[in-house]
Amino acid sequence: MAARQEVSAWRPAVRGVVEVFHAHFTGYAYPMHVHDAWTLLIVDDGAVRYDLDRHEHGTPHDTVSLLPPHVPHNGSPVTSDGFRKRVLYLDAGVLGENLIGAAVDAPDLRDPVLRRRVGQLHSALARPGDELEADSRLALIGERLRVHLRDRRRPGPPRRDPGLARRLRELLDERVVEGLPLEAAAGLVRAHPAHLVRAFSGAYGIAPHQYLTARRVDLARRLLLDGRPPGEVAAAAGFYDQAHLTRHFRKLVGVTPGRYADGRKSSAR
Repeated sequence: MAARQEVSAWRPAVRGVVEVFHAHFTGYAYPMHVHDAWTLLIVDDGAVRYDLDRHEHGTPHDTVSLLPPHVPHNGSPVTSDGFRKRVLYLDAGVLGENLIGAAVDAPDLRDPVLRRRVGQLHSALARPGDELEADSRLALIGERLRVHLRDRRRPGPPRRDPGLARRLRELLDERVVEGLPLEAAAGLVRAHPAHLVRAFSGAYGIAPHQYLTARRVDLARRLLLDGRPPGEVAAAAGFYDQAHLTRHFRKLVGVTPGRYADGRKSSAR
């Protein structure tokens, strides 16, 4: 099989994520190297064999691998078919250098919930305008990784905190159009970001980013009924662009903003 290298990389507007890197490699092996960031890796096809701190490890596609900063590692495909991977490079402060030793000891984590959340974070990072969702998912991933690295226990059920959830809802209601980064919200209510997400979801049965999106779609509906065109409505309702509005509008309303606006015109005749 001919060697193949297909990559895409970008720096998202999400605090803590240094780089997103997607790649499909055949016939290529990484030499020993280091990063100054945490490497959070999932393999979608194939498998990778790598050495970390003089011990061999592997990444079957049901595993999440967490490689710590400043520790040399390499990587090569297990078979001639190569591998397809998705990687997040996380700022060293996301987990803290005190957890590097635990990651060296056990970098490959078999945790279906964690793997699903990492995949969801990749999807959110690929969509401009969904930064609050990405912030929330990263906070929960960081919490779960810290549990793995500290004592291998799973997080228990979310602790109820209706007052905290109400305060976040009020902040989101005040900033429907401009939005509110999760870290800024956590600072305003003096809570850890992961606990803030869990408290809100436990109180209202919906994540903060889903709540904000629903409020923005409601605003878009009102603006469309006022006769404003979808392209103008997108910006006025807080969406990144018209495609961003259309994706969420169709998901929550069942039709595109254009079809919704056409329905308004028909009923007005």
